[in-house]
Amino acid sequence: MTRLLIALICALGFTPNLLAQEPLPCGPAADLSAEYSANVAADSRCFEMRMYTAEPMKDGVGGINNLHQRFREKEIEIFERLGAEIIAVWQRLDDPNTLVWMLAYENRAHRQEVWDAFLKDDEWVALLAKYPVPISAEAFTMSATNYSKLK
Repeated sequence: MTRLLIALICALGFTPNLLAQEPLPCGPAADLSAEYSANVAADSRCFEMRMYTAEPMKDGVGGINNLHQRFREKEIEIFERLGAEIIAVWQRLDDPNTLVWMLAYENRAHRQEVWDAFLKDDEWVALLAKYPVPISAEAFTMSATNYSKLK
C-alpha cells in the first residue's frame, strides 16, 4: 500500500510540501480578495494549467508515450466524469517529454472536490498501475480577466 501511495504521489508530481499547500485562489471575482479580483470576470471559472515532464522509460516504466496513453485511454474521461472540463492537452515541442494540459472548474471549491474524488477513483488507481510514469509537475491556477472571451 505504501508503494502505491508513493507511486501515486510521484505520478501526480506532488511532493509532501505540495500536498500540504492550499491551491491559490481562482474562480469568479466575488470569490477572490480585493488583491486578486480587480481585473477578474464576475463569471470566471477556475482554470488550472498543469505541466508534466515524464521520466524516460526504464524497464517498461515511465516515458512520455505511456503518459500520453494514460491520458488517451482513460485519465481525461475520469476527470470529465468527475465534473472538470478539459480545455486542451498539448505536447511541448521544445521539451518533448512534457505534456501540458488545462482544466476548468466552476470555482476553487469545485476544483478541490474534483481532485479529492479523482485521487480516490478506482479507475484512476487501476490506470496508474497499468501506466506507471514518474513525473515532475508544475501547476498553477488562474481566473479569466473581465475582458477575456474565455471564461
